[in-house]
Amino acid sequence: MKNKGKTMKNTISSLLIITGIIMMAGSANDCDGACMETANTLSEMLMVALLGLVVSGSGALLMAYNFDK
Repeated sequence: MKNKGKTMKNTISSLLIITGIIMMAGSANDCDGACMETANTLSEMLMVALLGLVVSGSGALLMAYNFDK
């Protein structure tokens, strides 16, 4: 039962990393020019990409901290 907490932390941190990568990849809201009126502005794209980086980084830190113990 001692590993149950580690497994849950690994699952949560993996989900955070994956979610952050998906946020960074989809930050431009690309539509190949067919929907430019609904595309993100540059500031919105940078905000979503930075938020994705923070989410992914926090998941990586949580995973690194989990492997220390």
